[in-house]
Amino acid sequence: APAAAGAGGAKRAPLAPGPRQLPLAAVVGMENVKTALILASVNPYIGGVVIAGTRGTAKSVMARAAHALMPPISVVKGSQYNIDPDGPEGEVDSFLAAELEASGKKLSDLETEVRPVPFCQVPLDVLEDRLLGSVDLEKSLQTGETVFEPGLLARAHRGVLYIDDINLLDESISNLLLSVISSGEVVVEREGLSVRHPCRPILVATYNPEEGELRNHLLDRIGVALSADAEPLTLEQRIEASEVANRFANDPASVVEDTAEAQEDMKAALVYAREFLKDVRISPAQMAYLCEEAVRAGVQGHRAEIFAVEVAKAAAAVDQREDVIADDLKLAVKLAIIPRGTSVQPPEPPPDDEMMQQPPPPPPPQDNQEDQDQEQEPESEEEPPEEEDNSPPMVPEEFMLDPEGVALDPDVMQFAMKSQKGRSGKGNLIFSEDRGRYIKPMLPKGKVTRLAVDATMRAAAPYQRTRRQRASKIKPVYIEESDVRAKRMARKAGSLIVFVVDASGSMALNRMNAAKGAAINLLTTAYQSRDKISLIAFQGEQATVLLPPTRSIAMAKRRLERMPCGGGSPLAHALNQAVQVGLQAQKCGDTGDVVIVCVSDGRANVRLAKSLGIADEDEAADKNDKAEKEALKEEVLTMAKSLRALPGFKLLMLDTENKFVSTGMAKEIAAAAGGRYHYIPKANDQSMASVANQALMGLKN
Repeated sequence: APAAAGAGGAKRAPLAPGPRQLPLAAVVGMENVKTALILASVNPYIGGVVIAGTRGTAKSVMARAAHALMPPISVVKGSQYNIDPDGPEGEVDSFLAAELEASGKKLSDLETEVRPVPFCQVPLDVLEDRLLGSVDLEKSLQTGETVFEPGLLARAHRGVLYIDDINLLDESISNLLLSVISSGEVVVEREGLSVRHPCRPILVATYNPEEGELRNHLLDRIGVALSADAEPLTLEQRIEASEVANRFANDPASVVEDTAEAQEDMKAALVYAREFLKDVRISPAQMAYLCEEAVRAGVQGHRAEIFAVEVAKAAAAVDQREDVIADDLKLAVKLAIIPRGTSVQPPEPPPDDEMMQQPPPPPPPQDNQEDQDQEQEPESEEEPPEEEDNSPPMVPEEFMLDPEGVALDPDVMQFAMKSQKGRSGKGNLIFSEDRGRYIKPMLPKGKVTRLAVDATMRAAAPYQRTRRQRASKIKPVYIEESDVRAKRMARKAGSLIVFVVDASGSMALNRMNAAKGAAINLLTTAYQSRDKISLIAFQGEQATVLLPPTRSIAMAKRRLERMPCGGGSPLAHALNQAVQVGLQAQKCGDTGDVVIVCVSDGRANVRLAKSLGIADEDEAADKNDKAEKEALKEEVLTMAKSLRALPGFKLLMLDTENKFVSTGMAKEIAAAAGGRYHYIPKANDQSMASVANQALMGLKN
């Protein structure tokens, strides 16, 4: 094949033979990320490292380069689970435990072998069977017994488990992964199997925030979280990085040779650090410091300080120290506590020097100063000189955050995971048995729509020999009703955003135009988010669906060209209509959450019964104004409470009421529905769309 042309028209030389993994020592910059990867390699109890970064920031390169530094491991010979012969007696798989019990041997008596550290990458479309393990179909058919085939997690034990684009990983798979890593054990109980085996890999995950943020649940379970974008390279570093990349593409062996000495030093330091880690100590005062920093950062839960202790111990081990010092604690705060902080704020800008200049204090009187010097002279002669303590401090003299969570060190902010550049990676999922992506097999409930052939064959495989012996008719495979498994399917679904706009009163036209503009603005991103938009206007005696659920901007503009205004305010009927539209959309199967955006002051003056045409005129005439208002208020609040009970329904109240005559009714409605409240008295299409978009992201997450 012809060589590709370079930037200046020159042809690139053919790729030279040699190693294709860029050494970690050759990566330019990214010191914080490299430090975190080395610390995680030293101490697996740190809980792993997750690296955020845009495209082309060497996230995957550094993850694989860190794996290349790790020394080989000693395992029990022939073990499929990388069992450590020097590990605890209980950290063995079920099969080895049964073998040891039957033979009366100890783990240390078994023959061993040395293997390279495993590197296992989890694909985004991985199924639960492939991850945890399942029945080995071929061997089960041959032996007539249930034979277990280990999954990816068995191979990853004592190695590196790498997950690229972890924010796009299926939610059930990611939850399963983190549960296994937290417990350190895989348990499989299904299809006639009962298997346990240890699983303590070093988790390294990467993701691009532009494709969706990482869920807080995942972020909390991983020890260290960093952003590769927080350390932008200088111009000189970018030039150096480009030169290294081009040289490695054309002559990788030369790059490896140039960094061989640095690589060997890093490998040796890693081995020594693992030995030192066994004797590293941390004092109660140092743990108290970490807990105080976690409190100041507004960290929820206790994982932050637990991981921070492990980071500090690993940092001390890397420097070949048995005692943790202040610098180790500061590094632990940056890597494990600051990313989890909910109240970390940047430091205030320094005040103007001219404004802060003050005249120097007047000098003290000369006579008094001489008297004080004479009085202090005898005391100074009696005191012996103090010996200077050159040992590093064990606890930092100052906190890195003040009590309000404001960073006292500007460098702290590059570790705060505050940027929300993309939509949440969670999204809506709809589970069914007929459409979507096959995620796992399940026992059928009624008629089987989609047969899970793989799971059915695995369930039937162990019994083929006995069934063939008693069968009167020869078949290739014998399947019974108890073997049948159905497919559990999942597909992504967008949300339905229903704008419910008050079209009554003098300001109705402004509100309707703002809602129309906001709806069209949100429709521009509907293709990516799979969201649909609907608009309901309420005025007079009834609410009207002006725009049914759609993703079409042209349809929205055509339907919303003429909008009715003026008259009464049937708010209860409007909420009822929104619920009906949402329920109908959910029945169609392509809609997950239904978010109702109500643009109103919350005041209603038309009963629901009147809107539905079933009102009793005599009963309404008997009530005075005060009783009628109370009845209307109670009716709207009851409707809001019923909306709260519906699965997948959420309410966002955008209050447009004049605060000089405020009743606070909109806030009460939001509270009754368990939704959110925003006050925008002078709303236009841009502000309404902005507020709605931010609130919707919060509601969806």
